[in-house]
Amino acid sequence: MILINNITYILSLTSILFFIGLFGIILNRKNILITIMSIELLLLTINLNFIFFSIYLDDIVGQIFVLFILTIAAAESAIGLAIITVFYRLKNSIELDIIKKNIITKI
Repeated sequence: MILINNITYILSLTSILFFIGLFGIILNRKNILITIMSIELLLLTINLNFIFFSIYLDDIVGQIFVLFILTIAAAESAIGLAIITVFYRLKNSIELDIIKKNIITKI
């Protein structure tokens, strides 16, 4: 079992990982695959917070909540990758600019 003596170390670690994922979403404007990976990093960082606080507070509710979040993240990844695969077969590219142009022309 992990002994948590210094909670500030864990909070700073998860904060750094969260902001790396957030910057990946904000700064990336071209590739949709990097955007999906950044969203996954955000969700996994939130899961780390739930697990660490569940251990720190000696409560199992956080760990059960992590299972639900992992299920949603897996479904999001599977659907996102399926959409990317179909879009790549149709347009031979997975750039976000092409997707934005298609959405704007249909509106």
